[in-house]
Amino acid sequence: MNRALNNIPLFPLSGHVLPGGVMRLRIFEPRYLRMVREVCAQGDDGRIGMCMFNDKGSVEHNTHIHPVATLTRVIDFEHRDDGLLGITVEGIEPCEITSINVDSDGLRRGAIELLKPWQETPLPSNYSHLAERLCQVYGEYPELGECPKDDRLARADWVCQRWLELLPVNAEVKQELLREPCCSRTLDYLDGLIHESEGKSDP
Repeated sequence: MNRALNNIPLFPLSGHVLPGGVMRLRIFEPRYLRMVREVCAQGDDGRIGMCMFNDKGSVEHNTHIHPVATLTRVIDFEHRDDGLLGITVEGIEPCEITSINVDSDGLRRGAIELLKPWQETPLPSNYSHLAERLCQVYGEYPELGECPKDDRLARADWVCQRWLELLPVNAEVKQELLREPCCSRTLDYLDGLIHESEGKSDP
């Protein structure tokens, strides 16, 4: 039985963070500034549900938020020179939103069920190019941070989740893949995308 949590503040975004990932955000809306204050006041127990924005949904009916989300914690924050609040969140656990309530200022809060995360899985040798290409992306975009030097690049689950964060894949597709009990289908999907992009780049 999945563990349930209530009253988790929700943050819908077009960008995505998954378990094991890190995302930097600039906060300026009053409702989200309040959210950060409340979450940080809870210390290590504070959590934010980072959600995938559904551009086909309705804000009025809360269908603009896809159900599969990531429970995150704030690991850093800064007051920026532009007057905005910068925070860094870390993806902790996958979850599914079962109901949504709305505060008077528009902040959404959800009842969620924690989902079983993908197990740590060795990256098969025939998919090693996915890790190699990912490391190249880290080198090309330093704002993502440094390419990991530990065993994470040898894990299929970690590599798959980082690619799902980075690639402009339709959110509905990501939702479907994340509902899978393991990352094997995502490996095949990503492999196909990489081969397709390489084919398009050939002269």
